[in-house]
Amino acid sequence: MRLKVKEQDSFSIIGSRRTVSIVEKTAQGIFTLCGFLAILAVASITIYMLINGTPALFHVGIKEILFGTVWKPASAEPSFGILYVILTSIVGTTLAVFLGVPIGLLTAVFLAETAPKRLAAVVKPAVELLAGIPSVIYGLLGLMVLNPLMYKLELAIFKNSQTHQFTGGANLLSAVLVLAIMILPTVINISEAALRAVQPQIKSASLALGASHIQTIFKVIIPAARSGIITAIVLGVGRAIGEAMAITLVSGSSVNVPLPFNSVRFLTTAIVSEMGYAAGTHRQVLFTIGLVLFLFIMVINISLTKILKKEDKGQ
Repeated sequence: MRLKVKEQDSFSIIGSRRTVSIVEKTAQGIFTLCGFLAILAVASITIYMLINGTPALFHVGIKEILFGTVWKPASAEPSFGILYVILTSIVGTTLAVFLGVPIGLLTAVFLAETAPKRLAAVVKPAVELLAGIPSVIYGLLGLMVLNPLMYKLELAIFKNSQTHQFTGGANLLSAVLVLAIMILPTVINISEAALRAVQPQIKSASLALGASHIQTIFKVIIPAARSGIITAIVLGVGRAIGEAMAITLVSGSSVNVPLPFNSVRFLTTAIVSEMGYAAGTHRQVLFTIGLVLFLFIMVINISLTKILKKEDKGQ
């Protein structure tokens, strides 16, 4: 007796081969559309910034804007020098990264490798809550708590100075501290995820060879997770260099040499402070400042991406 078995073209938990094909083609189309929209968004922003940011470079002059040190856009003879503003953004972001990244990375190591489960269950939500606090709240806390402390320090250091202009605590140092705190959640969360993604076999092999737990963390696990850690640093830099509201409240917003106890103005705060009433050439120069900021972020991302690719090829 022969049993007849009904043959099917294919077997799938969601239906026949035809159904699977339709689903896959639809998903592929959606993914392609999303990727195209992302590229279109970046291209549109780039073109918009180039169109609106370049006219002032030809009207006022590249040298006067990028290398001038005097910012008086509303005077009888206006000056549009933004060199000190550029230097302030570079110095402030660099100091914030040098201060915030080590703290964030060590906190991520603590959460991923050494923290007791009960303590990690308390610290982890606190870090996530820190990421959800609006930037204006950081600015208000800096204005009400940090600036008075900085002013006391300023009075102690420059007590007998005849030339120092007192800022009331609204200075570069206050801005750097606020930025360093603001990038912590980004660095901690992404770095922790990168550390946890390292294969357990790598850690076990290091311990089996006689390395201590601390040696394994710094010699094996962190190097193995460097790709994710560098990504965290890139996003932290983007958060720091693109912050505006909090920095406006704590930096003093004056165009000066970026020294620790000087009232300073960042690229972002320059746009926020004056875009509401700017017109004509003044408004064009503000778009130029936005273009400079946009180029900074692009250069940082491209540079770090190339570094990652070189490291991956070298492995």
